[in-house]
Amino acid sequence: MGVLTTAVDLASTSDRPHSAFVTITAILIFAVAFGGIPGAVIGTGVGFVRRAIQQPRQPRHPVHPPIPQQPYDMWSELVERCAESTRRVANAVQTVPKSAAKDWLQRISEQLTKELDDVRGIAQLGRALGAVDRQHPVYQRLLQAARDFQQFENEVGRVALQMFDHPELDEARTHLEVLEKQLPQLST
Repeated sequence: MGVLTTAVDLASTSDRPHSAFVTITAILIFAVAFGGIPGAVIGTGVGFVRRAIQQPRQPRHPVHPPIPQQPYDMWSELVERCAESTRRVANAVQTVPKSAAKDWLQRISEQLTKELDDVRGIAQLGRALGAVDRQHPVYQRLLQAARDFQQFENEVGRVALQMFDHPELDEARTHLEVLEKQLPQLST
């Protein structure tokens, strides 16, 4: 590096204007030849070694094939209303203080999720029949299910609120028994 600096100083004090150009060109050639080329070769070699040693990455979450969507129709609206109620019930249960009563409320919420499968089945029946009349018995049954899910969601909210004050099982037992009896029963 000192030699290059001296060469630049000599070239700048020289009377010939092109000697500075020659000196700078020499410095660039020297830098590329002794720095850039070896650095690129060594870097490429290190990259190949790292890729050869590295384990293939596994996806963090299992990849599931996408669930085919049903076309949005009058049935989908009611199914979605029931699904929203089911999600809100599950979210409400998560806010309740940990206790045996919460475990019971969790089981009730899981039963509601199973009832949602029956709601989907009723909607499939309506689609299969090609029913488009809102007075059709299948539609009316699904409409009643949506009302029941909404009403049940409200009751879960009421019981969950009471469980904040009294999370003990003895205090919540009556509320949970009543709530369990109010669970929409589509499969029966």
